[in-house]
This record gives sequence, C-alpha cells and structure tokens, in this order.
Amino acid sequence: MSDSKRILVLGATSAIAEHWARGRAEAGDSLLLVGRSKDKLDPIATDLTARGAKSVDVFVTDLAELEDQDGRFAKMVEMLGGPDIVLLAYGELGDQARSQTDAAFLRRVLVNNFTSAAIWAELAAGELERRGRGSLVVLSSVAGDRGRRIGYSYGAAKGGLTRYAEGLAHRFAGSNVHVLCVKPGPVDTPMTAHMEKGGPLWSTPGKVAVDIEAAIAKRRVVIYTPWFWWGIMMIIRHLPRIIFNKMNI
Repeated sequence: MSDSKRILVLGATSAIAEHWARGRAEAGDSLLLVGRSKDKLDPIATDLTARGAKSVDVFVTDLAELEDQDGRFAKMVEMLGGPDIVLLAYGELGDQARSQTDAAFLRRVLVNNFTSAAIWAELAAGELERRGRGSLVVLSSVAGDRGRRIGYSYGAAKGGLTRYAEGLAHRFAGSNVHVLCVKPGPVDTPMTAHMEKGGPLWSTPGKVAVDIEAAIAKRRVVIYTPWFWWGIMMIIRHLPRIIFNKMNI
C-alpha cells in the first residue's frame, strides 16, 4: 500500500500493544516489534503477518536496560527505515510493599516505568523531529495522577512519564510531530493477573487499543481510557487531603 505506515512498537509483548498492532497489521503497515523475549515476539510477528502486515521484524533487547539506548535506537531506526508512529508500551506494575523494603526492587520499578521510558521517548521524539512528522504514543496510567498509599512507587514513575510526555507535546505543539499520552484505568492483562477483576471500572486491551487508534487520528494530546476515568481522577485529584487521607486507595 502506498499510504502504509512504518510502526515501531517498544514493548510489543504488552497485551495493549499487541491488540493495537493487530489493527495496524490489518491496515497493511510495516512493524518492528521490540521486546526482551524472542520466544514471545516471534508468535506475535507470525500473527501480524497473517493479518496482512506489509512486513514484520523483531528486535530483541531489554528496554529497561539504560546502557547504549541511543545506539540500540539507531539500529531500530535502520531496521525499520524510520518510523511514522512509535508506541511506547512497556512497564512493570511492581509491588508497593516490596518497594518500601527492597531498594533494588524500587530502583527497578522506577527505571522500568520512568527513567528508561523517558529516554526512549526522547529518542523517538528526536527521530520524528528529524523526519518532520509522525506520532509518538506514550502509555502511562491513571495511577500517576495522584500519589496514593497502595501504589505510590509505580504511580510516581508513571506520573513522571506523564509529565515528560506533556513536555514533549508542548515542545511540538503546532508542528507535524504529534505526542499522545494514554492513561488507562485498570486493564485485564497478564500484568494484572494477580488482581481481582470485574466491574465497570475494568477495561480490556482491545478497548484501549481502539481508543489509542482514535486518538492518533484526532491528534489528541492526552486521553483517559475508558473515557470516564477522566472524571474519576478529576475527583481524586481534587479531594481535600483531610478526606483523601481516610481513604484506602
């Protein structure tokens, strides 16, 4: 297809990323899937090829590793031929109780969800700027909207990533480079397998993927998904501290 896109997926084994990539494959796009497990990436690549992708390649690396990120990113760009859309979708939910007693584990949570991710986002934004166009999609979380006792280490990292994406969006405002920050509520994925699920507040990877695609088309800067999380987090952010401190959230 003459209008096919080149898609770079950082964290392609994420359930949300996989569902979104299916739609891009069906549109005839070319994809480069990046993750640390070839055994997980290869079946996804096979599936996307069967769905109609123009081409699918894999790049095996640990995205949370800070060493030589610029060099690894340059290799990704060379393999793909330059991205039109970059989706940054990897992360680690972590464990708040362990983060409070295990400094090495806390460092991993912060590096996985913020430090390494912010650097990849900056590298991707720079490449899109050089190309003069394109979209960078950063998967954050509603957990970053306010520090809460049940998960403030993860929330702080995602909050930092949200601010970084907002800064990038401001930097490129009015240009042909588009930056989108996605804030899902709880999603039924392998990352949340240990949690009790059910009820109207939970979403699915497929639903989030649809919302991401619509937001790219509309060049939105930030979205909550499902949409009602905007209202929920608006309330949580503005609760008086005397009330907020009594809540176990």
